[in-house]
Amino acid sequence: MGFSTMQNYTAAKAGCSVVKQYNNLLDSGVDTSASVIDSKMLDDAFTDYCLLDPANYTKVEKAAMLSIKTAADNCDVELKSSRTAFYISSTKGNVELLDRGEKCFNSPEIPLWHTASVVANYFGNPNTPITVSNACISGLSAIVSAARALESHRIDCAVVTGVDMLSRFIVLGFSSLKSLSQSQCRPFDINRTGLNLGEAAATVILRRSEENSKFVKFVTGSIHNDAYHISSPSKTAEGSFRCLMDVTKNIDLSQIAFVNAHGTSTMYNDEMESVAISRAGLQKIPVNSLKPIFGHTLGAAGVLESVISITALQDNTVLPTKNFEEYGVSKKINIQRSIENTDKQCAIKLISGFGGCNAAAVFKKGE
Repeated sequence: MGFSTMQNYTAAKAGCSVVKQYNNLLDSGVDTSASVIDSKMLDDAFTDYCLLDPANYTKVEKAAMLSIKTAADNCDVELKSSRTAFYISSTKGNVELLDRGEKCFNSPEIPLWHTASVVANYFGNPNTPITVSNACISGLSAIVSAARALESHRIDCAVVTGVDMLSRFIVLGFSSLKSLSQSQCRPFDINRTGLNLGEAAATVILRRSEENSKFVKFVTGSIHNDAYHISSPSKTAEGSFRCLMDVTKNIDLSQIAFVNAHGTSTMYNDEMESVAISRAGLQKIPVNSLKPIFGHTLGAAGVLESVISITALQDNTVLPTKNFEEYGVSKKINIQRSIENTDKQCAIKLISGFGGCNAAAVFKKGE
């Protein structure tokens, strides 16, 4: 929906979506709805902003580099400093290269650390980039990890980028779990039929600042793994519940504007999140999901959805859960049905992933 935060946020606020139907998505033989970044638009923007030949980089690398450059151009940050750390969050990186044949299985381009190095080297950063690959919580895990490094004064600035692009491997994997929907997804709705995969790159830049900073503050974050199952979330939502209890224990609940849930629109994830939110005593707080707008962007989701949620908070706005009509979860949490104004100061980002991993974070609007 655009190459900037405001382009994406404005479109999301207007109710737009980049999720559409595809037949035989990426030659996978799977018919499904998804969000896919137009390769020509990406190449044109990459050439204009990064001044490089797009033919020499993969789609993941181009999107990550473009995202970081766009973010860095909007703030005063020294990317070449030894006190600046790069965090690259991705679940699959350049996995699509495996489709090129057997000779690619040992290619140096496949590992995630290689992708992270390509990105960091472009910006002249002298440090080894930190790669975070922890299923679908990767993006938020990277933000939490970066915040902890800042709090310990190991670094002065962190560039956190979440990026994932779709491939036959990913589409067929989710198809084998029978979790894909042919129509636009409907989080928490009784008529939901599965998730929509998506592509994205998003970046946040974190650093220490004064308490009364005009910037949004990362207040606290938590990561728990309940190790319930390789793909199915905990029925008692143990890990997600513990994350929420961690991040809200010192927070005035009356100042929470909304919870941006993972909200994948799958039967078990939506049910688990409803249990976690209810168990944590947050059932009256508005809950939204951005998946019908952007799709499930995997390792980028935690960063992308944090950025959109932060921007909504700054705009004094609670975005709705698109396509939600009727409860399809056991706990009647407060699913946001329409756009609303808010004067509250904080927002919670909640996310979960395969292997029983869970994360949550609280952001506070700047003064």
